[in-house]
Amino acid sequence: MDAIDEKILRELVADGRLTNAELAQRIALSPSACLRRVQELERLGVIKGYRAVLDPARLGQGFVAYVAIGLSRHTLAEQRGFEQAMRDCPVVRECHNVTGAFEYLIRVEVADLPAYKRFHADVLGGLPQVSMITSYIVMESPKDERA
Repeated sequence: MDAIDEKILRELVADGRLTNAELAQRIALSPSACLRRVQELERLGVIKGYRAVLDPARLGQGFVAYVAIGLSRHTLAEQRGFEQAMRDCPVVRECHNVTGAFEYLIRVEVADLPAYKRFHADVLGGLPQVSMITSYIVMESPKDERA
């Protein structure tokens, strides 16, 4: 990657809907050269995809919590079982295996506190792998660059 590739990535992160012509103009390349570079970044997996960024509050999912999860046993089977349960749960928007005092950090988006309580009790509370749950409720997000 060079400085031109970095400019391409910055522009696409800011607005993934740019046409190739608009992108080429912004980074001062010909459209054909710009397209070749974008296609190469896609081929290399640097650009993994494009998506719409949704507003959870407008979708009725404005309550966000980060949840630290400790597992009861530290086996590969327990990890895989927990990970599959998180993949199957639509309100879990992110799941990360982390180091430290707990094994997983998940981000949950639901409508409100009662909906979160149901998820906490019915989903997390029903998983045999889970031994510890610590919830961190998001009150405000002054910076959020997830796309």
